[in-house]
Amino acid sequence: MDPAVLRDDMVDSLEHEAKAVVSSEQVSAAMRSVPREPFVEDESVAYADRSFERLGTRVLSPSAAGRLLEALAPEPDDTVLVVGAGVGYTAAVLAELTEEANVHAIDITRRLVYEARSNLSTAGYPGVLVDRRDGARGLAEYAPYDRILLEAAAVEPPRALLEQLAAGGRLVMPLGGGGQELVAIEGGERVAEYGTVAFHPMLVEGEQADTVERNRTRREDREHARRAAERRKGWEQNWIDWDGKV
Repeated sequence: MDPAVLRDDMVDSLEHEAKAVVSSEQVSAAMRSVPREPFVEDESVAYADRSFERLGTRVLSPSAAGRLLEALAPEPDDTVLVVGAGVGYTAAVLAELTEEANVHAIDITRRLVYEARSNLSTAGYPGVLVDRRDGARGLAEYAPYDRILLEAAAVEPPRALLEQLAAGGRLVMPLGGGGQELVAIEGGERVAEYGTVAFHPMLVEGEQADTVERNRTRREDREHARRAAERRKGWEQNWIDWDGKV
């Protein structure tokens, strides 16, 4: 079937009262324009309303992406920063909502940066800047931003991201640890809430899927100690009271 028809069906379902996650004409038109095939491995289910795992990250379902974009509510001339670019799909839709040159995206995982750049180029948005950065530090070189979208959960808004917002700017993020809520923040204050969500926590340096685990030495020490204990002979186990045996 024609991908354009599949996109229309997808967005129609997001607008339907059963889901009602897309309500604005702008987001509707943008999601109808951006192909999802470059951002998923299996093109046959590209327009299914489900998430996918790819290169250690989650490709958001169309419903989840729609909720984020509606909450962000970018204007045509806004400059936007996407923190947690992943494979680049949300950044592509934002390029439709604003302009390619106005969209910046960062991710802490280097291979995802390469993946997002390639996917965006294939989808027709090579002008979106994607860089490898620690999300909590943002991308100060191109600040301030009218809109910042954090596609990962944090227990509080990262200070650097708040500082990189323009006057009157908006930060949208999943806020919380175990229980998360999608919120919009303006002027340092929570101004809107959009219901519960479940996002992966924001990573810090050393926690990427393709790097050595943080605190590796201590972790390995504990693991080696556990294995050494399991390898002991019976007479070496300190929980056996050999002196009391006959």
